[in-house]
Amino acid sequence: MDVSGWVWAATAVFVVGLIVFDFFAHVRTPHAPTFSESARWSIFYVVLALLFGVVVGTAWGWNFGTEYFAGYITEKSLSVDNLFVFLIIMTKFAVPREFQQKVLLVGVAIALVLRTVFILLGAAAIEQFSWVFYIFGAFLVYTAVKLAREHHDPDHPQDEKVGEGFAVRTLKRFVPTTDEYHGDRLTVRIDGKRVLTPMLVVMVSIGATDVLFALDSIPAIYGLTQEPYIVFTANAFALLGLRQLYFLIGGLLDRLVYLSQGLAVILGFIGVKLVLHALHVNELPFINGGEPVPWAPEIPIWLSLAFILGTLTVATVASLLKTRHDDTVSSPES
Repeated sequence: MDVSGWVWAATAVFVVGLIVFDFFAHVRTPHAPTFSESARWSIFYVVLALLFGVVVGTAWGWNFGTEYFAGYITEKSLSVDNLFVFLIIMTKFAVPREFQQKVLLVGVAIALVLRTVFILLGAAAIEQFSWVFYIFGAFLVYTAVKLAREHHDPDHPQDEKVGEGFAVRTLKRFVPTTDEYHGDRLTVRIDGKRVLTPMLVVMVSIGATDVLFALDSIPAIYGLTQEPYIVFTANAFALLGLRQLYFLIGGLLDRLVYLSQGLAVILGFIGVKLVLHALHVNELPFINGGEPVPWAPEIPIWLSLAFILGTLTVATVASLLKTRHDDTVSSPES
């Protein structure tokens, strides 16, 4: 896939422009978005992402177009799972609803910067060392097992630690902070001393948390495509609609009880796909004498896309059926 420098530059400007537009059109004036507002803009960003996939397929071929769609759907699904953690962080810091948009948008901007760094590092590592696929694959399988055992519960004891990570603890240790909000201001002067408000602290928390998310999502998408441009754009479009999605499905998060298990299956599948690819291009001397393993199959991208869509459909339907059944059982008989 030959992507010229000007295409990279134009894409980066376009993405930054969307973030700036989002800020001035929706976030600059604090307000709690309505359901219809969130729905309209969520649809807008999904349609925009799908149209971009059509552009990729038309310009560079539909094999790359399919890789983009598989990557986008995977990243979008992982971002929905991340909303559980964002919801816990927002609750822990008691962020007023009208200010949550600003926190999320800054979080998206931080995430894009961090993920771009991870994408470039991943691309450089893959280009130099084919055995990196073994590491990526093993890590995704480990993550899949760990994710399958998780249950999102705001009342779970371990959730109390969310938000108080190393970055936040370090910030509070060296910089004075206050526990009171002062509108959407990031800093305020109290008794002649400049201190940080919880708005800035929660932004740091969400930004730092996204570093952990990137450790899962970047290897996952590199299991679907080795094209840095597709990896970047799939991540960018998945993150751009995250703010609207937070307000749109916030009430549905508790009903997606099998989402983690579904994502675990997807990550496990991609992990196995990466290991098979690593065997297919093997250069490690202690595996098959440093030669590619002939029996290692390459899973086609169309099969990966079908598996991802099918798994997400099953997980969503099963979740809704489970919660409906639980509601029926728990409701008193009329």
